[in-house]
Amino acid sequence: MLIELHLLQSFPVSNLNRDDLGQPKTARFGGHTRARISSQSLKRAARTLLAQHGLDPSELGVRTKRLRDAAASLLAQRGRDNQEAVEVCQAGLEEIGFAAHKATGLTKYLLHVGKPAQTLLADYCEERWDTLAKTVAEAKKRKEKQDKTSRKTTTKKPTKQAQEQAKRILDGTRAADIALFGRMIADNTDFNVNAASQVAHALSTHAVINEFDYYTALDDLRPDAEPAADMIGTVDFNTACFYRYANLDLDQLATNLPDDPDLVARSARAWLYSFIHAVPGGKQNSMSARTMPQTLLGVVRETGAWNLANAFLSPVTDVPDLMAASTQRLVDHFQQLRSFYGSTQLRHTTIATIGSDPAGMPQNETAPTLDDFVSRLLTATKG
Repeated sequence: MLIELHLLQSFPVSNLNRDDLGQPKTARFGGHTRARISSQSLKRAARTLLAQHGLDPSELGVRTKRLRDAAASLLAQRGRDNQEAVEVCQAGLEEIGFAAHKATGLTKYLLHVGKPAQTLLADYCEERWDTLAKTVAEAKKRKEKQDKTSRKTTTKKPTKQAQEQAKRILDGTRAADIALFGRMIADNTDFNVNAASQVAHALSTHAVINEFDYYTALDDLRPDAEPAADMIGTVDFNTACFYRYANLDLDQLATNLPDDPDLVARSARAWLYSFIHAVPGGKQNSMSARTMPQTLLGVVRETGAWNLANAFLSPVTDVPDLMAASTQRLVDHFQQLRSFYGSTQLRHTTIATIGSDPAGMPQNETAPTLDDFVSRLLTATKG
């Protein structure tokens, strides 16, 4: 059972997701340059909204490289010496297979863990304090004997007991965002979580050319007799109507959040609202491109998945209303697929638009409000 979300969203002057040169990201599609927003950027924007749409912060995970110092801080609050706590937590992380850099305390990649992870790591280190402290002391002795130029950092393979502890600390079965967006841990694939949600890069429905804004700034204390710009620069931007697509596999979500149908249901609802409201934060302070989707097409299906980006393989151009034309393209392409491939796999379809309804969609598949749109989709998953 999948929920599919197809959105059309127009942004004015903006640079929501920039590349290494500071320019808005683009892609060639259908032989034309399109504006692009990466899936990672959209997922980040949606993930930060989950707590606003029905999920408690305790039901969400944390992405961090600073697990060592977070656990050490808890141990310091319990009365342990802070420096010793840092060293013991360093040894504890290494023991379960996730070494942190000794100087910075950062693990080599972000760990997406449940909220209790730092407390569980602190508990583990406190229970094994004497053993881990001894490990720290022995490591210091070895360090003194080794030639600094030949010293190498090695991580021992965790014991079975340590693996069980790592499983508890990295448990993500109560974290909705880990269940939704998945987790990959290269050092131990046993802790990987298959994402329940797939998210496409957003592409403009039309061709774009990136532009730039030339600006100047004045020194407020400069004497009037010395008029001039004290700072000049450029900011890249574009304007675009984006097609956005994402889907949610409810069976995978239930697998990732076992034995908690209430959390699964609330996570699906939060996912819908969060993705509809998600707007990346790039350059928002200077451009404030805070718009909402104007066309929302939702599909509940038994199998398969249809990304409708090919509706815009030929870019929309020379039309008086870009959003209306893009909406009609989207609906026409969807209806063509439904006609050719059949609709037996489709359980429910609903569309909501701000403005006139497109031709070709049955009246009973039109939702008048966002809440009705979401409610129809969620109700269809229960049938």
